[in-house]
Amino acid sequence: MIDFRLTTTDGGARLGVIDTPHGSADTPVFMPVGTNATVKMLTPDRLAGAGSTIVLANAYHLALRPGEDVVEHLGGLHRFMNWPGPILTDSGGFQVLSLAKLRRIDDDGVEFQSHIDGSTIHMTPERAIQIQAALGADVIMCFDECVPYPVEHYAAQKAMQRTLAWASRCKKEHQNDRQALFGIVQGSVYPDLRTECAQRLVEMDFPGYALGGCSVGEGKDLMNDVVEMTAVHLPETRPRYMMGVGTPENILDAVERGVDMFDCVMPTRNARGACAFSSAGKVRLRNLRHRVCDDPIDKTCDCYACRNFSRGYLRHLFIVKEGAASILTSIHNIHFYHNLMQGIRNAIANKEFREFKRRFLRNYDSEA
Repeated sequence: MIDFRLTTTDGGARLGVIDTPHGSADTPVFMPVGTNATVKMLTPDRLAGAGSTIVLANAYHLALRPGEDVVEHLGGLHRFMNWPGPILTDSGGFQVLSLAKLRRIDDDGVEFQSHIDGSTIHMTPERAIQIQAALGADVIMCFDECVPYPVEHYAAQKAMQRTLAWASRCKKEHQNDRQALFGIVQGSVYPDLRTECAQRLVEMDFPGYALGGCSVGEGKDLMNDVVEMTAVHLPETRPRYMMGVGTPENILDAVERGVDMFDCVMPTRNARGACAFSSAGKVRLRNLRHRVCDDPIDKTCDCYACRNFSRGYLRHLFIVKEGAASILTSIHNIHFYHNLMQGIRNAIANKEFREFKRRFLRNYDSEA
């Protein structure tokens, strides 16, 4: 089981610590995504060296390959991927949305057609918990139905009610007291649905709560509204996790509204596309203007890539399609995100979060 200690607040922003059977993580925290039991392009030592304390894996994908029985036989996720720190697994609820063309859904669960070989996989709330129990993560998620945006109220309501029913079944199936099961709030952008879902999940008494169905096309303003309308109904003594978010601006907005945990593929996906994050904004490393640039990605960064390599060199690696290009840029981007989170935590501790956010956004060009 986990323990969450809220240590300081600054307005809505919260500073805390999550203790798990595999160590602690200071919050607000960013969790790199290792869908298939690895964060793309990064070995565990590089991941830890970039500042990672807790990582995410995906139960649906690992159930397909290599199979949760294989992971369990080889010692569970921590030993399997040689990651000693905390691990969170997503249940496969997001795949209900992302693989919509390959699934059929009813109140019992979801029948997926495997994107690998076309075979049929029947995922129920009980099956999602069984998979995650075999994987052995520290934090596991309820199986839920995530809807796209825009969506009609009646469809969002049906998915929300199904999410609540599945949460109850997940809680009943959950038996491993070393794993913390989080409930997931759904309801699209509708205040009545978000309120109902949050309140009923709180009545079920989960050790943590996630905001699902965000960053699915609703835009920044509506996303912020969703966080505000949801967080007010969640207990202050439990961690709040915003799933699949996001950009530095998104994270700052959500922290200001009381969110503690984040995950997103953005740092590593952008890195593989030759896009690095810097304190001044995005750096597109294939651009010709970097051809003879001797500067690092970010002069304010002390990551391995910035200490040792120039933009000109990294551009060269991308142009000639060397794998080291994605590796080095991934190291930098993950370090950038963790450095941002450390800055956020320091600012909250000093009661200066709003000034930190204002200063960061003043210097950061999201369209660079």
